[in-house]
Amino acid sequence: MLKRFQLLENKVVEADSKQAQILVYVNPDESEKKLLLDVCKLDEHTLNSALDPDELSRLEIESDHVAMIFKRPKNYSSKDHFLFKVSSAGLFLFKDRLIMVLPEDVQMFSGKLFGKVTSLVDCCLRILSRTIYHYIEHLKVINMITDSLEEKINTSMENKYLLNLFTLEKSLVYYLNAISSNGSLIERLKNNSSKFGFSQDNIELLDDIIIENSQCNRQAEIYSNILSGLMDARASIVGNNLNQLMKTLNIITIGIMVPTLVVSAFSMNVAMPLDNQHPLTFWFIMGLALLSVVLFFLIWSRRGDNIRF
Repeated sequence: MLKRFQLLENKVVEADSKQAQILVYVNPDESEKKLLLDVCKLDEHTLNSALDPDELSRLEIESDHVAMIFKRPKNYSSKDHFLFKVSSAGLFLFKDRLIMVLPEDVQMFSGKLFGKVTSLVDCCLRILSRTIYHYIEHLKVINMITDSLEEKINTSMENKYLLNLFTLEKSLVYYLNAISSNGSLIERLKNNSSKFGFSQDNIELLDDIIIENSQCNRQAEIYSNILSGLMDARASIVGNNLNQLMKTLNIITIGIMVPTLVVSAFSMNVAMPLDNQHPLTFWFIMGLALLSVVLFFLIWSRRGDNIRF
């Protein structure tokens, strides 16, 4: 699918085929790929890298354009089951146009960040900045989900919530790798800024992007370290909750066995006291059974053990 945009009054707006300066290809089909390879002269390997989720970020300098492969957060859905994934995207910057290749449809030019776009180079840099902001938003969501799962783990005896935390930890590993890879791309852009003809405003924006990416990487690293360091403790909590349940069930089982023993003793086919069939014999035996239960729980409570139901 192809979307066309142009720069009009320092904003990115939709355009027709003649005025389009920015071409966005969303999951291009074979005919669109052939057009990009034959007409736009894109490198086939670089084009495929833009659609490969396992590809690392990199910068390629061609004769007539600059190719940037960067990592961005993939749109999350409930089907992912707490697994936040990353995908690749490609920016191909020519002198008079910008080609963007995406594996999925996303809103790239909305928000305050694109309120004042002065050039195609500026647009590229703002796309990278928007990607960093997207990572930060996902990290906030991951942190909120982690806090919610922690509260559930404290009272749960199931492994479901613990497995969800493992999935979030795996997501943070993916994010750390992607953010670090983007950092290498941005650093190389900075080192070649004079070769690309960046203006002073572009260089200042690039410096801000470097700082934002570093902070984002640090934030993801902190979340990952905290989550990884506390996984053993949370596993112990689940095990302790299960032990408490087994302890309570054992106490209940013993409490039931004590009156059963009393009643069974008077049910044996041998000579026993109260064999004269006194009218209050039944109630006397029931009273002994109830008294045995009360004495058992009194003795257990004096040991300092609490019973939790």
